[in-house]
Amino acid sequence: MTKRPTSITIISWWLIVLGGMNLFITTAMINNPTVQDLMAQNPIPIPVQYAMSYIQLLVMIVSGVAMLNGANWARYLYVISLLVVSVIGIVTSPMKAAMIPGFVVFLVIAFFLFRPKASAFFVPHEETENA
Repeated sequence: MTKRPTSITIISWWLIVLGGMNLFITTAMINNPTVQDLMAQNPIPIPVQYAMSYIQLLVMIVSGVAMLNGANWARYLYVISLLVVSVIGIVTSPMKAAMIPGFVVFLVIAFFLFRPKASAFFVPHEETENA
């Protein structure tokens, strides 16, 4: 297996830590009236919004752990799921401008996930048997 690029290590741990922290924060804020009022402005029902949030956070954590282990599917899972969430957010969010910083971070992460060194790390290598 090719040595894991530093960028993949940083991104993976960033996804794991940020996903874990946001999992805790989302759960702590579930009954916050201010959060409920903001969520009520979105046409998607609040329980569906929470379900989407939890699924995306789990995707972040699973993707981060799997990328540390060289799973190629993990980077695609993360990128595709975040694209889907971004499109849904652009269509439904009453605060579209607030999505811009997160989308910029996503573009930077996607750039590093698909650089040649990262792609070489995620390519499965067959082990040769010594006969």
